[in-house]
Amino acid sequence: MNHYYLGIDTSCYTTSCAIVNQEGNLIGEARRLLQVKSGACGLQQSEMVFQHTRALPDLIESLTLDGSISAIGVSAFPRREDNSYMPAFLVGLGHARTLAHILKIPLYRFSHQENHILAALRQIKFIPMEPFYSLHVSGGTTELLYCQYDTSGCFHTELVGGSLDLHGGQFVDRVGVALGFHFPAGPMMEKAANKAFTYDPLPSSVKNGHISFSGPYSEMMRRIQRCKATNEMALSVFKCIAKSLDKMISYHVQQRPALTLVAVGGVMSNQFLRHQLERTTGKLHMKLVLADAKYSCDNATGNAFGASLLHQACGG
Repeated sequence: MNHYYLGIDTSCYTTSCAIVNQEGNLIGEARRLLQVKSGACGLQQSEMVFQHTRALPDLIESLTLDGSISAIGVSAFPRREDNSYMPAFLVGLGHARTLAHILKIPLYRFSHQENHILAALRQIKFIPMEPFYSLHVSGGTTELLYCQYDTSGCFHTELVGGSLDLHGGQFVDRVGVALGFHFPAGPMMEKAANKAFTYDPLPSSVKNGHISFSGPYSEMMRRIQRCKATNEMALSVFKCIAKSLDKMISYHVQQRPALTLVAVGGVMSNQFLRHQLERTTGKLHMKLVLADAKYSCDNATGNAFGASLLHQACGG
C-alpha cells in the first residue's frame, strides 16, 4: 500500500502545500506569493492571514493524487524552542486540523524552521545523526541553530547565533526598495549585483557570534542619498551579508565543532551567499547541505517529508 503525506505552510510571504510519498519523493506541490503593494517593505499580520485564507483552499484543490493521505505535517509556529507565536501560521494549522479530523489521520506540528531544514534534507535523502548547525536566513529570520535529530522525525534545536537587529532579508529588501525594486527585492538585487564589476565594501559587524546589520544598512542608505542607484550597491549588500555570515559561523564552530551545516531560507537561494558558504564550510572542513534554490525559499515540502518520517517512526 502506498502512503502519501500532505505538507502545509503559511509563512509570512508564501502560501504553500505539497505531497510526498513514503520515500520522500515529491508527488506535487503548489505555492503562491502574497501580494505587497509597490513601494511597501512588507505586510501586516492581518493582511497575511487574509491572503493565506483566500489562497490555501485553491492551492490544495490544485493538487492531484491517485490515492489517499496518510498523515499531514504543518508549520504551527515560527520556532519550537521559545514557544513563539505568529497569526499567519494559524491559517495553515486550522486547515490541517480540519482535514486531519475529517480524514481521521495523524497531524504533526512542526516549526517553520524545522520545515526549512527538512526541505533541504529531503532533497539529499540524508538525516545527520550527529549534531549539526542550521543557518536560516530570510526576511523574518537570521539565526544559527545547533541541532540534534532525535530519530523520531523531530529536531532538538538551540539558538546560538544570529542577527541582533535587522534580518538578512530585511537588509536586502529595504535597500532594494530604496534602489527602486519591488518587494520582495532579492531576485532583482541579485540580477543587479551580477552586472557589477566592482563594489565599495560595507562594514560587517559581528560580536561574540552575533551579527548587526543596522550599521551597514544605515551606511548604504547614506550612499543611496548621496549618489544615484548602481549595480555595485546591490553587490555591496550581498558581500556584506556573506562576510558577516562567515564570521558568525566560524566563531561558533570554533566554540562547538560540528561536521555539517544545513543552510536554508529565502535569502540562501542567492548565488553569492551560496558560494561564500561553500568557501566557509570548506575551510572549516564541514559538509554543506543546500536545497535547490526553489526549495530554499518558503515551501511546504519539509512538512510533508517530516510527516512521513514521524508516521513511519510510529509504525504507520
